[in-house]
Amino acid sequence: MSHTYCQLLYHLVWSTKNRSPSIPSSFEERLHCYIGGAFKTKQCLPLQIGGMPDHVHVLVSIPPTILLSEIVRNVKVCTTKWMQQTDLINENFSWQEGYGAFSVSASNREGVTNYIQQQKEHHKKHNFKEEFLMLLGKHGIAFDEKYLWK
Repeated sequence: MSHTYCQLLYHLVWSTKNRSPSIPSSFEERLHCYIGGAFKTKQCLPLQIGGMPDHVHVLVSIPPTILLSEIVRNVKVCTTKWMQQTDLINENFSWQEGYGAFSVSASNREGVTNYIQQQKEHHKKHNFKEEFLMLLGKHGIAFDEKYLWK
């Protein structure tokens, strides 16, 4: 085969430092747009971005030439700097270390998109910790809870 063909979709999740509700609802849309732009500058295609005051969800297509860990680190660093420079956010804003990354099949793209769009409704029943534990379980990811929330 003379070309490479792939579709790598990821559902990424990361929280604010100490899961503090540091993202005002009045600022969410601007932050989500900025996150999307940060992915685009690295040739990634953000498909859906949403979240809550203490975390974000991103459905994104990432080319195989880009390391997942590097793109997430880059987006978190540049959004942290941007958030600290805005007048609407506490200058001490930062993201929690680490993130969740879950592969998404093309057949489940719409389901994950809807899930991200429905974050406000979803979190009427589950907090971030419960949600993240459900995602880890659903994807069969082993973890030690004593290290999960540091």
